[in-house]
Amino acid sequence: MPTTRLVGEAKSTIQPTDHPYLTGAWTPVHKEYEVLGLEVLEGAVPKDLAGVYIRNSENPVHEPIGRYHPFDGDAMLHSVHFHDGQADYRNRFVRTKGFEAERKAGRALWAGLAEDPRKSEDPTHNGNFPGAQGSLKDSSSTDVVVHAGRVLSLMYQCGEMYASDPVTLEPLGTETLEGRAPAEGVSAHAKVDESTGEMLFFNYSKKAPYMHYGVVGPDRKLKHFTPIPLPGPRLPHDMCYTKNYSILNDFPLFWDPKLLEQGIHANKFHQKIKSRFAVIPRYGSADQIRWFEASPTFVLHWTNAYEEGDEIVLDGFHQMNPSPSSRQPHCPEVPKGYERMMVYLSTSAMQSRLYRWRFNLTTGATTEQVLDPTVGLEFGVINNKFAGRRNRYVYSTVGKPGWFLFTALVKHDLDAQTSVHVSFGPDRYGSEPGFAPRPGGSSEDDGYLVTLVTDMAADRSEVVVYDAKNPAPGPVCRLLLPQRISSGTHATWACADRLVPSSRL
Repeated sequence: MPTTRLVGEAKSTIQPTDHPYLTGAWTPVHKEYEVLGLEVLEGAVPKDLAGVYIRNSENPVHEPIGRYHPFDGDAMLHSVHFHDGQADYRNRFVRTKGFEAERKAGRALWAGLAEDPRKSEDPTHNGNFPGAQGSLKDSSSTDVVVHAGRVLSLMYQCGEMYASDPVTLEPLGTETLEGRAPAEGVSAHAKVDESTGEMLFFNYSKKAPYMHYGVVGPDRKLKHFTPIPLPGPRLPHDMCYTKNYSILNDFPLFWDPKLLEQGIHANKFHQKIKSRFAVIPRYGSADQIRWFEASPTFVLHWTNAYEEGDEIVLDGFHQMNPSPSSRQPHCPEVPKGYERMMVYLSTSAMQSRLYRWRFNLTTGATTEQVLDPTVGLEFGVINNKFAGRRNRYVYSTVGKPGWFLFTALVKHDLDAQTSVHVSFGPDRYGSEPGFAPRPGGSSEDDGYLVTLVTDMAADRSEVVVYDAKNPAPGPVCRLLLPQRISSGTHATWACADRLVPSSRL
């Protein structure tokens, strides 16, 4: 039988609403639980599944100041620890400086992404890092990685790195890199190279040179930090790496420069500007960057990159329509002022597809290729033991048309050019999966896919595990969570050998 303990509850001031991202599958929760031995609804927890799946999520506590965007929500981590044929669950708010300031005030202090930033109180109140935009709360609710045995939660517009124990989620303060953390903060989508233990990262801001790139060693010390000069403020969201190189980007979707002069942060897609990719040696400097051009687009997320002969191969989700019109099929009716938010949260509206770029280091040429024409794919993962190396398999999510919700998984076989579609079921919405390699596995896809699923019809949430080699027959097991949880953003998997007891962190 599960042992369930309520360990905390945040006092919410959110009022009844019909906001599409404060209701339904995005309804925030405010109770923090610990459950030892989750109840099994179907199947059995594999005895060789050992490690932790951690998902970040936007979980607001207070009534928003004006218009609410789901990326404004406070970070809540959900951890599922698999060991000895069972699974334990914990969820905890990330106690950011902004979270604590609002807890003490009993109200929201910062306006969000969709609101006039002048409505925020002092953006740096109580030490809050205001991000690339300069006025946001550092919610730390976008991404999550495990580096040097510690969980680090990260914000998409750059912020501090908040550390936690990967199993207990005990807060461990901010990762300062021994006082050398960048003044501009760190963006979401830092990358951990499991083969070296290094963490690669980038940041961006409205001040020249507008982007930096760095490397943190497995000892948590900053080993390298260099500018990546750009023509002006940009909105990069992800990076990628190979064995010897890191790849950063300069896409033509960025704040409108004329409106930015007035303090207005409005995205604009500049269709006549090429996409640019910076290929830099892992420990290279700005003068060693090789720039490659490609067709105009925007990419939220990469899946992998590797070296092949004279070429760098980069895979990710190319958007055919980076700036969709406010009128889109399947988008629900929303109050005036939220139309743009809805389409920018819809992978179907942005028409994202799995895509490949090849950069020839000898000729300087770029070639492009559609890997899967299915529209609405995003949030792809691989077996991270193949990160930076040639991989065969990618596991993508399928977006619900008009929504930031995931209805299915797709396993892509890039060599055979085939795919397998696995639905979560009616009114069931999943999370970005984590790939858990099977110990001693014989092939790249020998392992498990772990995700969290919210079942709206049954009013509950579950941990769902699939056989990554053959996910089509359905779950290997389903486990019951103590409450229905909100949907969220990014997740990660860390094998047992990458977890370090808190006494050693």
